[in-house]
Parts: sequence; structure tokens; C-alpha cells
Amino acid sequence: MAGELAERVVVIIGGTAGLGLSAAKACIAAGARVVALGRDDDAAGAARDTVGSRGLVLTGDATHPSTASAAIDAAFRTFGRFDALYHVAGGSGRRLGDGPLHEIADEGWRQTMDLNATSMFLSNRAAVRQFLAQKSGGSVLNVTSVLAFSPAPHHFATHAYAAAKSAAIGFTRSCAAHYASHGIRFNLIAPGLVDTPMARRAAGDEQIRRYIATKQPLDGGRIGHPADLDAAVVFFLSDQSRFVTGQILGVDGGWAVSEGQVAP
Repeated sequence: MAGELAERVVVIIGGTAGLGLSAAKACIAAGARVVALGRDDDAAGAARDTVGSRGLVLTGDATHPSTASAAIDAAFRTFGRFDALYHVAGGSGRRLGDGPLHEIADEGWRQTMDLNATSMFLSNRAAVRQFLAQKSGGSVLNVTSVLAFSPAPHHFATHAYAAAKSAAIGFTRSCAAHYASHGIRFNLIAPGLVDTPMARRAAGDEQIRRYIATKQPLDGGRIGHPADLDAAVVFFLSDQSRFVTGQILGVDGGWAVSEGQVAP
């Protein structure tokens, strides 16, 4: 199959719903074979119908040390190679006890960091170990958030989540510097508010939708769609970005450069 990712093998951690599933479809359309890992059995079943014969869907907990390694091993066993990792797994810690600093529970902090930062560390480490073992370059793409550098305190005061997504930036750029001489590239995408299962609370809030109309003013002032990120994902995972590492691309509808109006 021709395309930017022709015959490449991509592992997507968090690939059975939301941003990850949309990216899996885009990567397959660009010629890749995909291993998509998610933690929900029902979502995994639906994802299998989506990826078809060009993909493999697995379930597991991305915060467990062996999960990402197993997915990468499965990619190598099934498709004979491993070329790129897209780490999407993570999510809001609000239900875990995240919130403004003075309200964050100890366990809420730990679980939010595990969900977002530890899972990323584990998958990235597994990817680099495989790239070094096979003596190849490769591409690693992580997901941060505009909240890491452009806070919105009225509607989005989840400080453990912001800390985890800030950690993603420092971690990814440090790895990019260290492994560039090995041909292993690390980059980040920073979405704004996107309509995913994680964002259902915000997407269903009328006040937040009014806020987003001015905070993300592109294309009529809307909440993003997972597919809005797909072209960027394919770019970073393909040789189109072979001279790019350590970069953060905001795909945020203008969030980071817009004030956003909070209703009085």
C-alpha cells in the first residue's frame, strides 16, 4: 500500500478510542500496519472492526511495566518490524481526586501522574530499547496538552494533570536530545479541547462551550475532533519529519493565542 507510512509498523498506546483510534485509522490509510492497545474490552472490540486485517488490537493497563513492551513485541512478531510509537494513553484525573492544588488528594496526585506520566515513561522506554536492539532509528510521538503552558483556571483547574502534561514536555525534549545521534526522534502534539471520552464533562457544559467559542476560535469556534490531529500524527511518525525532533506542535484551534471570554 502506498502512502507516507507505507509498510511501516506503528504501535499506538491508547489506540482503541478517541485520539488514538482516529490516528490508527489515519495511519492505516497512510499505509501502516498498526498495533493499538487500550484498556477497555468493549472499545477494543469496536477497534478491531476498524483496523481490520492491517491491525492488531490488544488490551492492557498502560501503567503496568510490561504492557507497552508486550505490545511492541507483538508488533515485531506479527508484522516483522517496529518503526514508530504514538503514546496517547492518559486522561483527566478529576474523578481520581485531581483539582485545584489545595483540594488534590494524595492518591489523586499519584494516580493522575501514573495515568499520564508513568504510562508515557514506560512506553517510551520500551520503544527506545527496541530501537536500540534492532539498531534502527525510529519515531516517538507523545501527547501533552495546552494546559501545560496555557492555563484556563476558571474551567480547567486540574493541577496534577497540568503537572503531568508539563512533565511530558521536559521528558520528551530531554529524550530527543539524548537519542538524536541514534536516529530516534521524539516529538509532541499539544491538543486543545477535543471531543473524546475524556472530555465529555467539558463538552456537555454550556458555559464551557461558550468559552471555547472564543478560546478556540478557528473553524467557527468549536471543540476539536480527533481527526483534527491525524495529519500531524502521520507527519511525525513518517519520514516527512525525518529532520524534526524535540518539537511541540499545538493543534488547538487557536487556544494558546486566544484570551477566551469567561461569562460574568
